[in-house]
Amino acid sequence: MEIKVKVWIEDENKNLIFGSGKTEILRQIEETGSISEAAKKVGMNYKKAWSHIKILEEYIEDDLVITKKGRGEDSGTKLTSKAKELMNLYKTLDEDIKNYSKQRFKELFLDKELIKTKENIDV
Repeated sequence: MEIKVKVWIEDENKNLIFGSGKTEILRQIEETGSISEAAKKVGMNYKKAWSHIKILEEYIEDDLVITKKGRGEDSGTKLTSKAKELMNLYKTLDEDIKNYSKQRFKELFLDKELIKTKENIDV
């Protein structure tokens, strides 16, 4: 038995700013070098993926991607250092919150045996 936690960041109007979905888009851009390919890999159309990037850029007031058109070796889309930093910070926050939740769930419920797990239910 385990607790599940989903972490995201909202603005004061409850608009989604950043979370696992936008992190995954950025990760796929880094991997593929293409917003279009990244969007396909996460099951999203190009316009929606680009919209997610632009919204996030507005909130951090900085660029997340650098695009260079053409067919050369340096063409395509690359993440900025700010994007990589944002991804790393979100990953740290997400892991910290999930680890704390698991520990707290264990302390409050499992250690006190308020919830029975299959291992400690007499059959």
